[in-house]
Amino acid sequence: MTRVTPYSNEPPDRTGIDAMPGLVALEFGTDWCGHCQGAQAFLQPALAARPDVRHFRVEDGPGRPLGRSFKVKLWPTLVLLRDGVEVARVVRPATRDDVDAALDLLGPPVE
Repeated sequence: MTRVTPYSNEPPDRTGIDAMPGLVALEFGTDWCGHCQGAQAFLQPALAARPDVRHFRVEDGPGRPLGRSFKVKLWPTLVLLRDGVEVARVVRPATRDDVDAALDLLGPPVE
């Protein structure tokens, strides 16, 4: 299995995220979360199939401003943005199809 990068406890701030051009995936969770660990088997390949989407793994929890600004309540939560605007969200995805359906809302892959 591919090694998964740990969730970052120093994510970009909301202003920076809102200003990012193009497609962005924010994956909120924690390294110790069982739901987050289990979802990696399909989150990682689904996102790897979309190299046009910038992927940030953001450590979340009480007092974490970026997660609070997106109203994240359960992990993992995948928030998909186009030019800083939320297009889709998947909360606790159970299958790759859940993730692919959300990614499809971003439009076809850009090469």
